[in-house]
Amino acid sequence: MMDAFSSSFLSTLPPSTKLRSPVITTTLRSTSPSPYYAPLPYISSVRIEEKPPTSTTTTKTSHQPPPQSPKAWPPPAPSYASPSVGAKKRVEPRLSTMIFNTFDDIINNFIDPPLRPSVDPKHVLSHNFAPVDELPPTPCEVIQGSLPPCLDGAYIRNGPNPQFLPRGPYHLFDGDGMLHSIRISKGKATLCSRYVKTYKYSIENQMGSPVFPNVFSGFNGLTAAATRGALSAVRILSGEFNPANGIGLANTSLALFGNRLYALGESDLPYSIRLTSTGDIQTLGRIDFNRKLFMSMTAHPKIDDDTGEAFAFRYGPVPPYLTYFHFDANGNKQPDVPIFSMTRPSFLHDFAITKKYAIFADIQIGMNPMDMIIGGGSPVGTDPAKVPRIGIIPRYAKDESEIRWFDVPGFNLIHAINAWDEDDGNVIVLLAPNILSVEHTLERMDLVHALVEKVRIDLRTGLVTRHPISARNLDFAVLNPAYVAKKNKYVYAAVGDPMPKIAGVVKLDVSKGERQECSRMYGPGCFGGEPFFVAKEPQNPEADEDDGYVVSYVHNENTGESRFLVMDAQSHNLDIVAAVKLPRRVPYGFHGLFVRESDLNKL
Repeated sequence: MMDAFSSSFLSTLPPSTKLRSPVITTTLRSTSPSPYYAPLPYISSVRIEEKPPTSTTTTKTSHQPPPQSPKAWPPPAPSYASPSVGAKKRVEPRLSTMIFNTFDDIINNFIDPPLRPSVDPKHVLSHNFAPVDELPPTPCEVIQGSLPPCLDGAYIRNGPNPQFLPRGPYHLFDGDGMLHSIRISKGKATLCSRYVKTYKYSIENQMGSPVFPNVFSGFNGLTAAATRGALSAVRILSGEFNPANGIGLANTSLALFGNRLYALGESDLPYSIRLTSTGDIQTLGRIDFNRKLFMSMTAHPKIDDDTGEAFAFRYGPVPPYLTYFHFDANGNKQPDVPIFSMTRPSFLHDFAITKKYAIFADIQIGMNPMDMIIGGGSPVGTDPAKVPRIGIIPRYAKDESEIRWFDVPGFNLIHAINAWDEDDGNVIVLLAPNILSVEHTLERMDLVHALVEKVRIDLRTGLVTRHPISARNLDFAVLNPAYVAKKNKYVYAAVGDPMPKIAGVVKLDVSKGERQECSRMYGPGCFGGEPFFVAKEPQNPEADEDDGYVVSYVHNENTGESRFLVMDAQSHNLDIVAAVKLPRRVPYGFHGLFVRESDLNKL
């Protein structure tokens, strides 16, 4: 969940060692039974070993998406085939780099050590949050049921996975993006894990140490911000890296539009991705859409399944704080619509669309420089005195002249689920989790409670009404992708227990006045991630909205084993119809996407 403020602040991490998969030390103890795991060893510690580094190729920015059948661009690093085949030895660090790393150590040890749990690597990277090494395509074992034919394709999940073990402050949102893909064909599955080869990843891989900024962990207090900012400025002047080529992590989500697959992080431009016939993942390049996309783009674009269009935005710390735009069905970017009526920077991680409008939430999280200067906090913080509001702008607006803002006290949206029009477009209905304890969002995610609400906005009277859908702590909610911007009945949401760990998935019927839900809890010590809905017959207009499957990676912390679960979306308890044992654990992450075989063939 990296935000665009990272493009305006510079920090760096200390010299570190290359990571490999953690070695798990176990101690036996009895555990209560799990719905699908038998009692097995309990993880008592995680040890991360050093691994000889490999080289990679520096990423360039492409002005347009690659052609239909591109060669890997930039040229793929040898690790695309196998991390251990044809790897070049990394060059020794330059003298200037070693000097800069020494200053980094001084900052991390004496000026701004990682004292708070939210930025302490020993806490943040514990258990299944610990990073793993890349994994070439590896066969998996289907240990329960069988994989349905409609799952032929790939489920890909993005998430943070730091390339180097941090010695200074580190926040969960600061890790390099890694894609975990399970490729399914004719009932067989193959797992592959690869870093998104961003400009940041490539430069640091060649340097052998971190050099780029970490906004969430590197600027806690004026002294820390000044020293890390000055060090990063010197690195830039010395030619270690050029921020104009991007500083983003691409660690948040994925999107498929215009027959292109993108890895996204909202502090940078999209990175084009493709999957090979063997299930491997290749980074094709950083895309600026013929120089029409500047700086960054949200990690949550909305794709209208009926039209093939994609709608998106970017935000930042300088005016215009919000800029709205969209792409046509061929993936061509349309002109920007700057929103100057947003008068100060806000954390705009997600938004929603209907067939007529785009909906933005101006929440209580934003830039908080005084807290950084006086209280030693992060430059991104909360403003309890601010009244949240919702902005409504026509979906195809040419400018912001028709935008309308509505005050919605106490409504802090970070993730949107869906929205639609009612009453001939005079009423907008928005579904979203409301963060009730917004002050804990960045520092104490375990204290965050998200309440799913249905918000109705009457454009004629200006009246805003809210109705809670569930009292549970729910986030990372999805729906049948064919119902984006249309009235939907069902939502599939992750159960926080507490966040950021996901203890199960809940199916909500949002069409009823009373609360109706069914759920699948993963069992003691078992945690998953964001669910994703895959329709059985996506081309069948007569199919029921919930006729399909809910999929997710799930990890058992008692055994160290990860699985890919397929659940029947129409069953009352979200019955498991297939379980795939993965060849190694998949760390917890953020957002995922299922891409059908027919779409993979077009990449």
